[in-house]
Amino acid sequence: MLLRVASYNVRAMRDDIAALGRVTAALRADVLCVQEAPRFLCWRRKRRRLAALGGLRVAAGRRRGGVAVLTGPRVRLLHGEGHLLKPFFRLERRAIAIAVVEAGGVRVAVGSIHLDLDEAARLHHTGEAMTLLRQSADRFGALPVLAGDINERPGGPSWQGICEGLIDCYPLAPQGNGFTFPARGPSLRIDAIFAAEGLRVVSCGTAEAAPEDLAAATDHLPVVAELAVPGGDDAP
Repeated sequence: MLLRVASYNVRAMRDDIAALGRVTAALRADVLCVQEAPRFLCWRRKRRRLAALGGLRVAAGRRRGGVAVLTGPRVRLLHGEGHLLKPFFRLERRAIAIAVVEAGGVRVAVGSIHLDLDEAARLHHTGEAMTLLRQSADRFGALPVLAGDINERPGGPSWQGICEGLIDCYPLAPQGNGFTFPARGPSLRIDAIFAAEGLRVVSCGTAEAAPEDLAAATDHLPVVAELAVPGGDDAP
């Protein structure tokens, strides 16, 4: 089967909710990694609402750190967990959310991250998140996938750190120009999906959604990758 993994910074659902709903539905994601998920008043209810917009359910993620993983009906959720990453003085607390799913008889561990603007914190959290994701994947015999807002361009030290263990999906099967920020006039690729070598990248790019919805929903564009599960049927 083709596993559709998406990543989306939703800016705490502070923008056009109707547009966000249409974009989330257009992703047709089996697994959606969310950054800046709601984390204050009624945060659980808001995350459930976000999940419902795409026909998904909340699978993993703590309140602090603002990251979550949502899963759809085509995959079987085996496990969900959330970890706070090392605190840095005067910087926002960061976290990783991890969901282990089964798709086409293959297990995949998908992590959602939102790295810091501070380079030292970003680099430390990259290594920490990769270790936690690898441990979870090994525990369940799963192939790891990491997705999120990297807050860094390709080739930067954190980006390279991720690529030491995983493959940047976009260059392998690009759809569109790859830019994800800002949503209105994107000129930077700072959001990405990285996958284990055992998953073949069929396509990677932004959602096929109305441009006006993409601009109104939040300040980032989503990324969606189609990954062929080894040994499975490649039909969607």
